[in-house]
Amino acid sequence: GTDWQPWLQPIDWAACALSAGTGMKRRQFVGGLVAAAGVTACAQESADCENAAAGGGERFEWSCVTSWPPKYPGMGMGVENLAARIEAASAGRLKIKVYGGGELVPAFEVFDAVSRGTVEMGHDASYYHKGKVEAAQYFTAIPFGLNYLELNGWLFYGGGLELWRELYEPFNLFPIPCGNTGVQMGGWFNKEINSVADLDGLKMRIPGLGGEVLRRAGGTPVTMPGSEIFTSLQTGAIDATEWVGAYNDVAFGLHKGARYYYYPGWHEPGPGLETIINKEAWASLPPDLQAIVETACQAITTDMVAEYTHGNAMALKQLNEDPNVELRQFPQEVLDLLEEITREVVAEMSEGDELTKRIEDSYYAFLEVSREAQRVTEQAYLNTRG
Repeated sequence: GTDWQPWLQPIDWAACALSAGTGMKRRQFVGGLVAAAGVTACAQESADCENAAAGGGERFEWSCVTSWPPKYPGMGMGVENLAARIEAASAGRLKIKVYGGGELVPAFEVFDAVSRGTVEMGHDASYYHKGKVEAAQYFTAIPFGLNYLELNGWLFYGGGLELWRELYEPFNLFPIPCGNTGVQMGGWFNKEINSVADLDGLKMRIPGLGGEVLRRAGGTPVTMPGSEIFTSLQTGAIDATEWVGAYNDVAFGLHKGARYYYYPGWHEPGPGLETIINKEAWASLPPDLQAIVETACQAITTDMVAEYTHGNAMALKQLNEDPNVELRQFPQEVLDLLEEITREVVAEMSEGDELTKRIEDSYYAFLEVSREAQRVTEQAYLNTRG
């Protein structure tokens, strides 16, 4: 999108610090752009610099509800870090109290709570809202669709973010991309998947479009918050589950509930997370605080991907050394069927809805262009590295 670019202006930090009479130390900076956005007012008169440095101006205290277990690695801590960065960069002018899933509202009621204004902010995945706004799934993950790098390219430079905000407008919400796990794993299974026939009757925890694709392939998709997954898998209430990737899956102990760990994560090739803000609350913020929030969300996305890249590598090493775990690749015939069904589901989703059709066209137009670029860049390099 282009709406976040105008406030990325150069700032004379030295002049600002001198006029404010402050001795800024490196530890006071929360990180490049986030800190820069926090004192945009320092480009004004020296008196304004003093106010910004001292944390002057109107103050706000918000609540943020999430779909994640409290303090959960990656997603849960990502939003905690977001709140901390915003508070530091705003010199305490915007403080955000974060609530884990179920602490203030149920894990899957974040969208409604923020839309109604019960709280100012939420953090979750847009595909959780498919029952209210089906096209929201494009902004988390489409099976066999954009990966993390491509999704960000489409959102910030390919018109995706503008379409997302148009989609959420009737719900009184302002969405901001905030987090990504990178490509996920296919999930944990209590039985082997050797052919398409093994999907028949499979009861699996899998949300979003992936769940509908599984249903049409003969399985039974189940949606449940992360906190319920292990018990359901261990007791046999479900036969399989996807969650995120090795980093989070090991944290939940899923390797103790099922033996077979399948890849690739066909259903979530680069799932993006969202910060959603009540539009009245967003409009109440002055421009510099809005800039801080948007920039902090981008910083959290970068940080979260770095955390998952490292954490998944370490956890997969652990799993590969565990004699009770078998890492398996989905058979090609299974992946081929799932991709064929995905095309059918996506085509049906846009029937009769002009905005969803525009989102679909924009998404897949970029995917087609990027597919060739990835083939001769990222994919070619990884294949070469061996």
